[in-house]
Amino acid sequence: MSLNILIGIILLLTFVGFTVYAIKGGNLMIGFLIMSIIWVALGMIGGVITWEDAQVKVFQGGPESWGSTAVIVIFGSWFGQVLIKTGVASTLIRKTVELGGDKPLITTILLCLVTGLIFTSTFGAGAVVAIGVIILPILLSLGVPKPLAVSSYLMSVGSGMYVNIVLFKQMQGLFEGFKYDNNYLKFGFAAMAVQLLVVFIMIGVRLKKTNVNHSWAATAGKVSSDEQAPWYALITPLIPVVLAIVFKWQPIPAFIVASFYALFVTGKIKSFKECEKIITKTFYDGVVDVASLLGFLFILPMFNKVSGLDAVFFNEILGGVLPTNKLLICIVFIILVPLGLFRGPLTVFGAGSATLSILRTVPAFGAVFLFPLMYIPTITMNISCCPTQSWNLWAINYTKNTTRDFLKSGVIWGWIICAINIGLVYFFYGM
Repeated sequence: MSLNILIGIILLLTFVGFTVYAIKGGNLMIGFLIMSIIWVALGMIGGVITWEDAQVKVFQGGPESWGSTAVIVIFGSWFGQVLIKTGVASTLIRKTVELGGDKPLITTILLCLVTGLIFTSTFGAGAVVAIGVIILPILLSLGVPKPLAVSSYLMSVGSGMYVNIVLFKQMQGLFEGFKYDNNYLKFGFAAMAVQLLVVFIMIGVRLKKTNVNHSWAATAGKVSSDEQAPWYALITPLIPVVLAIVFKWQPIPAFIVASFYALFVTGKIKSFKECEKIITKTFYDGVVDVASLLGFLFILPMFNKVSGLDAVFFNEILGGVLPTNKLLICIVFIILVPLGLFRGPLTVFGAGSATLSILRTVPAFGAVFLFPLMYIPTITMNISCCPTQSWNLWAINYTKNTTRDFLKSGVIWGWIICAINIGLVYFFYGM
């Protein structure tokens, strides 16, 4: 047995070990750091990595390469805090509830639609929680069963993530040069629409089974808000998306313009002192909200860099095993997509980063194809349906659900969404 094959086998064994560690709820930041060190050592033994490479390309270059992404994450989280503090989010929800009236099905669908639209630009656990404490009690007051209320809300949050530029930038760090442009957005908006449509169907089927057809209306008073934002402030969540797509703006200027627009039209900027205070407060809360995520984002690129350097070892043992046909790999993903749960091998923000490093060894699978393919289980299975996602766990505890009921409520529908969207990936990028 050659040294390269032996190292390849050890790399695969560590990959399996890391997958088990992730599934059991291990600290991913620490896990990726340990994996980076092990894979660097194995690469040095195999002669494909020098100590200079390890320092410059992996441990220093990795985190540095993610610097711009981290800044975008912070500004996106700040924007989410601005939407909350200005009352834009709560007012938008109040208007939606009033529009739905005493029809629980219509109100629930409208709230899910608005949630999806809000999270096309808003990011952060704080925003999910702040909006969730408004929406979830409304859904429960309408007679929506607790597991359905939680799943419909969180899957609606996830739908917006398909075009959310903050999450996109995190993923983009794994695919240098892949752009947030029309080539991607034609898929992103289609995938968002699919997820929302399936959520609407899920709500209709489940509410029909529970005979919730005459519940009382959720009144505007059930939506707590210090102030009512004017109607022209309600376009704020769409401003960053429009500026990015239509006018080709960069995300940070788009977030700044949208934030100041919200602050100005809601009357939060009455004096320079008040302006200083609210900007400082919202920015601070935004950074705190994503602090743990930032640590993860600085460690993850270390592993991404070393996995690329170690790719030669995977070629030695998997070169003739991995499918090279795009249709076949799409079918495999459809079958195995539940492995996106519990930080498994199809979740990029879990063991999926290691899976991606293996798939990259197939020349036929370029970034244009692999990006959306890996994005689907990450968004729909992990972000929308998995209890290991921080804000999902919060929603489960907040509504006094069980993890079992949450999984039973959403996973099957998430699987359907993934199957359809993977079909779209093949249609857009595989044919």
